[in-house]
Amino acid sequence: MREEMAQREEAELRRSHRKPRSPEGWGLLLALWYLAFYQPVVTEGHLRRKAIEFIFIRFSAWQYAGCDKLWAGLVTTLCHRIRRHFGALPLSVYHVMGARPRFASGFGRKEWVLKRGACLKLWGMLLVLAAGLSILLVALLVPGIEDHGALKVVGSAVASLSGSSLVLGALSVLKNLLVSEKQKIERLTNSERFAGQLGFMSKVRNEVEVLVDFLAFMEIFERRRLRVVLEITSLDSCYPEKVAGVLNAMNTLLSDANAPFIFILAVDPSVIVPCLEQTGCMKGLADNGYLYLNRTVTLPFSIPETGACSRLRCLEAAVQTREDLMYRIITGNVERRRAKCRGAPAVPSRREADAEAVRRIHDAFRCLHDGADALARYLPANGAHVRRIVNTIPITLRLLLHRAATPGTPSPRAAAAWVVLADQWPCRLSWVLQCLEDGWQSQPVPDFGARSLWSIYQENVAELSALRQPLHNVLSLDGDPELFQTFLARDFPFTARDARAFLGVTVNLDHSIRHKMGLLRGLDRLQKAAAAAAPT
Repeated sequence: MREEMAQREEAELRRSHRKPRSPEGWGLLLALWYLAFYQPVVTEGHLRRKAIEFIFIRFSAWQYAGCDKLWAGLVTTLCHRIRRHFGALPLSVYHVMGARPRFASGFGRKEWVLKRGACLKLWGMLLVLAAGLSILLVALLVPGIEDHGALKVVGSAVASLSGSSLVLGALSVLKNLLVSEKQKIERLTNSERFAGQLGFMSKVRNEVEVLVDFLAFMEIFERRRLRVVLEITSLDSCYPEKVAGVLNAMNTLLSDANAPFIFILAVDPSVIVPCLEQTGCMKGLADNGYLYLNRTVTLPFSIPETGACSRLRCLEAAVQTREDLMYRIITGNVERRRAKCRGAPAVPSRREADAEAVRRIHDAFRCLHDGADALARYLPANGAHVRRIVNTIPITLRLLLHRAATPGTPSPRAAAAWVVLADQWPCRLSWVLQCLEDGWQSQPVPDFGARSLWSIYQENVAELSALRQPLHNVLSLDGDPELFQTFLARDFPFTARDARAFLGVTVNLDHSIRHKMGLLRGLDRLQKAAAAAAPT
């Protein structure tokens, strides 16, 4: 993401010849000037800007597991990190004097509009203050008028009223400078009347809306798009009701279509799904945690099993942190492996790889858009599933290109079909892959890779039917079974060799489903073996 930031900033600089601004040094004074006297305007030119800045925020749920409301910890962390990133002074001034951006009425390029009402009020208060001070000075200093007490009273009253308005504005800025949004929310959560406090969520929502409007203001000031990336970890170490609270808070923050938030949810679904099913947030979803996650996550990325090279790199990194270990043998193996890798053919440059990846992605989407292609009829009607497929296809193709450009590399159309298969029938595909894995282990015959996935499914469908009770929630995720048959038996007859090529890059399939199936299958076979061995 940081590389993407740098590339976009360079491209935007070449296009517009205008560098992004930052609220530091002289930029801070300029930002305060705009905050006080100008309203930002979202123009067509701003919407076409490609430069972007990611604000990374890490939220470890385990650190807040002891508080009553875990989602409150998420919101306070968000507020605190944004305040630290931009500084307390600009955010405090925005609370008092800032104006939310408005959209341009035409195709104009003017991004700032003078706040005439605020300027007139300020000039009016300054004129009244000057008039009051003048009257007071005249009453105090001009001979012959010094004895008129009424003039002194009028001058002091006018000066006090106008001056008090300015002082109140300055005190409001000072108050927001000293009391952060994080402290405001913590004060509300620590209240004894927290459980029954009416309007609490409304106050929290208002604080978040101010942050969103402030980010929209700073987008126009800095001349680039701003996105807040929240990485949520350790959620599978918390209690079930707190897990549901954090996911609800995520949905609340993302409820606005223009919300500048990106959530990276790093969890183990095999732990999260039972937590969700134990809480009351599943009403209306048939108590199915998988269905809830599918509606929440717009880009699933299930990390495949670690390959041999990755395991060696992890081992190398772990060994190098232990200076007390004698690892000369391992170091020698690593050096030999590196020397062997130096003799490998040259890897294409990043620019060439990106161009090839873009070409493959366009080919895949062309197949999806082609009404005459058989793949188009398998697209789901649900918009969330369509977004998941569209988000996953580029990643799958890039991973395929990154692994190796061998002659047997699947085509873009086949990769797109595999993504649709994993999205529409995750349970049946996981079952086929588990049977395939067991087959590879028990029957390492040369012609096993040529077998079709549909034939493997037909051989083991009776066993899947016997396990339908423990796999009920997972089976409910699948689409039409008849379409599944048509997909694998006629339109896309994938083989075991194809599945093995795709398995390492299948990121939109929850691998915990397959692991659960492997455990249930092993227990079922163990029970059958025990029953067969029992004396009659």
